[in-house]
Amino acid sequence: MRNPVRPAPLNALRAFEAAARHLSFTIAARDLHVTAGAVSRQVKLLEEYLGVALFRRLTRALELTPEGQAMLPRVREGLGNLATAVDLARARETACTLGVVTPPNFAARWLMPRLSRFTSAHPGLELHVTSTQDMVDRHEGAESSTAPGDVRDDAPIAMVRFGAGQYPGAKVEPIFSAKYVPVCSPRLLRGEHALRKPGDLRHHTLLHDDTVVAESVRPTWTDWLQSVGVTDIDATRGPHFSDAALAMDAAVEGLGVTLAIKELLGSEIRAKRLAVPFDIAAPTTYAYYLVTPQAHAGHRAAGAFRDWLLDEVALERAG
Repeated sequence: MRNPVRPAPLNALRAFEAAARHLSFTIAARDLHVTAGAVSRQVKLLEEYLGVALFRRLTRALELTPEGQAMLPRVREGLGNLATAVDLARARETACTLGVVTPPNFAARWLMPRLSRFTSAHPGLELHVTSTQDMVDRHEGAESSTAPGDVRDDAPIAMVRFGAGQYPGAKVEPIFSAKYVPVCSPRLLRGEHALRKPGDLRHHTLLHDDTVVAESVRPTWTDWLQSVGVTDIDATRGPHFSDAALAMDAAVEGLGVTLAIKELLGSEIRAKRLAVPFDIAAPTTYAYYLVTPQAHAGHRAAGAFRDWLLDEVALERAG
């Protein structure tokens, strides 16, 4: 009689399932990469453990006994569950975490509308996306800061920085330059004081994005109005915002007109939430850069994100 405490031998269960599938010890042996004698011995061991015969040994074939027929579906289910558990454990072991750290405006306006394409292409990557103003240079020559603490210490990191491109100790690749254009709600293109020419801005509130503190490296309304020859508008009036995303949200709500980076406007314009009344750009010395610490530059996860991001930028330009 079998000992109920002792578990059934796993190799014997595998041998039984293969022999039952093929009704042949010889063919089962090929599947299991052992000899036919080894399969026969494992099946015999299982029969002794159970105290019942599982096969009838005929002259040139095998035939399942009623006990073997009743047992086979459960054995197959159990072996299948075991294989699934092993696959899940291996997948977890090979899964990788990638920390992506960007400025808030880039995350909301550029990254989020596209990110599903990356996650669909790389389902094994566990993304930790963080947006922080620390990814914006406060002045020319600013150096890269470390990623926030909610990214695992041992995880590779890909950072998007807005600044001058001076980040020692990292691989730095340009994403796109920053060209500021006037942005407003489409509602401001209609009505009594519709925005048709730059001088019409005198009838509207000017919204100011102070994300970059140093005015020498970001265009102001004074700079833009002077570039189009409008000098009779007070370019300092209107509310100021310390976050570019807030200034753009205010524009979406129809509170006024702000200067925003043209490359970040695609999804908002397609959704008819924002419009560019005058496609006249004011450039800045700042740009968006992909910044990967040298220690992570060769990591497959960081490389996958890099390739995807630069491909998305190229597709946008081609379109």
